[in-house]
This record gives sequence, structure tokens and C-alpha cells, in this order.
Amino acid sequence: YGGWADKFYGDVIPVPTSHLNYTRREPAGTVLQITPWNAPVFTCGWQVAPAISMGNAVLLKPSELTPFTSLVVGLLAEKAGAPKGLINVLAGLGQTVAQAAIAHKVVKKVVFVGSPATGVRIAEAAAKRVLPCVLELGGKSANIIFADADLKRAALTAQAAIFAGAGQSCVAGSRLLVQRSIYDEFVSMVATGAKKIKVGSPLDDATEVGPINNRMQYDHIMKMIASGVQAGATLAAGSAERSAGGYFVAPTVLSNVTNQMDVARTEIFGPVVAAIPFDTEEEALTIANDTEFGLAGAVWTNDVGRAHRVAGQVNAGTFWVNGYKTINVASPFGGYGLSGYGRSSGVEALYEYTQTKSIWVETAREPAATFGYL
Repeated sequence: YGGWADKFYGDVIPVPTSHLNYTRREPAGTVLQITPWNAPVFTCGWQVAPAISMGNAVLLKPSELTPFTSLVVGLLAEKAGAPKGLINVLAGLGQTVAQAAIAHKVVKKVVFVGSPATGVRIAEAAAKRVLPCVLELGGKSANIIFADADLKRAALTAQAAIFAGAGQSCVAGSRLLVQRSIYDEFVSMVATGAKKIKVGSPLDDATEVGPINNRMQYDHIMKMIASGVQAGATLAAGSAERSAGGYFVAPTVLSNVTNQMDVARTEIFGPVVAAIPFDTEEEALTIANDTEFGLAGAVWTNDVGRAHRVAGQVNAGTFWVNGYKTINVASPFGGYGLSGYGRSSGVEALYEYTQTKSIWVETAREPAATFGYL
């Protein structure tokens, strides 16, 4: 983004009059950015960099559960030479500090990363001042496995897609759609791998999956696992029993899931994957799109035509072919539907942090007569 700062141009428009018409991209002003607890330092940098590169000031409101890394980033920015006040970190509760910031006249745009329920409240508060928003919300992403895929590689990646970070990721591959002819074999591969993953303290070098961030989220995950089992899903891996020594959730694979079950429709935000069978490409697309969310998705197949067809027809802002969870700041990121709107990276983010001014310059010696009196 530092490289973009002096290369983001306006346009000259060939209007059908005697005017020179050109556009300028101007800063939005002061931007309020509200970031989540699951990746605090990552989302801090992800949001701040494009905003300041386009000439905006930032009010950064991190989650009250994870404020310290953002405070350090603000301090380091000033030590690196950023003007004081360019990046301001507001530590406090969302319902008080964030709401007060949205209501303040200095704020000209709001960017929020978090849950759909909170996103609705943010958008409602911003609408009272007619403030534009970028909302990066949750997901229930479909990871689609066809019978002709490299099953070993797909199974390993399916585990990483949902179990990395204890599943506390908006793009997690939480719905595993598997072609029926390989369903039992593939689900067994994923479940067997899940049982080998070491869950424990982050301070233990052998740990591969750590605890859930907070009690409220832990309770939600355990409630969802129990409801899935009660609805008829099978625990192919994991447990519905609560941990005795902390907020630990074993990597969980729920098989025999239908897309109508709550575990297939509600964002769990934990290491829990719902495995759903399908027969045809058309059925896979129908299931993948039968959701309010539209953040991400993937397809695994050796059929190039099918890969492009599926990628083009799944409603998702990010989609992978024979891979999962590759993200880079140079590429746009955002969602469809309940997953939000606007883009928070790539060149598209620079448009989000600027506004367009159209300038008309009369060049004719004698301008055409307009309505008026001397």
C-alpha cells in the first residue's frame, strides 16, 4: 500500500461539451475501524495500511478482549515516524466506545470486521449519520470434494481449513460437501486425521490447536455440537463433552449432516466441520448456495472445466480451486449476502478509502448560453 500512495489516479472523461472534465480521488477523512478478537494484529494492519496510504486518519477500535497488539502497533507507527494522531487506538467496549465514535462528527466512514449480528448494529448506528460502511462478517463456507480429486491432499487441506486457529476464522471451511461415491472414505480420512491433532496449551511447542478465545464462544461451540448430535448427526471425531481444564474443543467432524440442520446453517466459529453428501455437480452447487452467507468456498476436482464452472457459480467473495485459505493483501477480500459488503484489501480497498470528485473546466472562448439574466 505504501507503493500505491502516489499512483492512485483520477480520470479524464471525454464529455460531449467544451469542458475538460476530470476526477480526483480524495480521502474519506477520519475512518473508524472496528476489529475482532480472533486475529487482532493481522486485522489491525490489514485495515490501517490502505486507509492511511490514501490520506485518511484512523480511529482503531480493537475488540475489548484483545486490545494490546493494536495499542503496540499504534505506538510503533509513531516511533517509525507517523504523525501523532494519524493512528488512534480506542480501547474499550463496543457498546460504549464504538457507538460513541460512530456518533462523533469527525468520523466519515466505518469499517467493521466481526459477527453478522454486531455488523447489523454497526450499520444501523452508521445509517443514522448516513455514514458509508465496509462490513466483513461471518461465513459458512462450502469446501466441495468431487470423486476425481486428489483425496489425500484434499483431506489434509480440509483439516487445515477448519481446525487451524481452533476454527476461529471467518473463512473456515465449515461445510464439507463430499460426493456420495467417496463420502464414507473421505470423511473417515478427515476424521482419522482430526483425532491425531494435539490440542493443548499454546505455550506447549507440541500443541497444534489451542483453546477457544473466551467463555461465551466456547459455550456456543459446545451447544452447537450437542444440537448437531441431537438432530441426527454422527460424531465421526471429537466429543460433545465439555473440557474440564479450560476452553478446549477437540477437532470435531460431524457426518450424516443435511444442509437443513442448524450445524450446517449457523456459524459455529470453532473446530467443527459438518460433512454433507451430494450426488451431482448441480446438487453440490445448490447446497453450497443454500445459505445466507457468501464469504468463501473451494472445489476439489481434476476436471478443469468443472473447476471453473463451480468457481463461477458459487456465491462467495473468495473461492479456491484445489486449495483453501490462501489470502494475500494484494487480492480483494469480502463477502456476499450476510457475509457483508465492500472489500478490505487489494486495489478495491483504495476505492473504499477514497471518494470521487468530478471537476468541470470550461475551455470554450465563448461558452454556450445558459439560462440567466444580466
